[in-house]
Amino acid sequence: MSTRPTFERFDADWARKAMERSPSAKGIDGYLGIRLETFEPGRLVASFPVTDEIVTMIGNIHGGCVTALVDHVLGVVMYPVMPPKSWAATTEFKVNLVAPVSSGVVRAEAEIVSMSARLAVVRVEVTNTFTKPDATAETTRLVALAQGTCTIVAPKG
Repeated sequence: MSTRPTFERFDADWARKAMERSPSAKGIDGYLGIRLETFEPGRLVASFPVTDEIVTMIGNIHGGCVTALVDHVLGVVMYPVMPPKSWAATTEFKVNLVAPVSSGVVRAEAEIVSMSARLAVVRVEVTNTFTKPDATAETTRLVALAQGTCTIVAPKG
């Protein structure tokens, strides 16, 4: 992706604990089995396995599963770089779904591209790694591109 901004803080302990607690036991992230894989200042990689229970009758997962992953990483990437006790609220995002997903692993890489005291813009690239039925090697392809805005809500004082 592009050059990332620098951040005044990175709460590595928060990021480590979030990674240890993933996948969550509840919520959409728990249902999909979203696992946080890599956490760096302004960058997060997370994924979920494609399971039979989320594959539709036509053989692909619903775009809402990919979109839920995008929404999840859009906010979570913010927490270690925001002031303590702040929270991120997704204000808007746009997703271009560019390829179907039928099996394998869906992975999102989120990067903060701009951040002020009140707003952040995050880009997310989503890929799918899978093995074709007639192949032995894995294939990875782009399945979605997204960009969104998060509002940073300061703690009540």
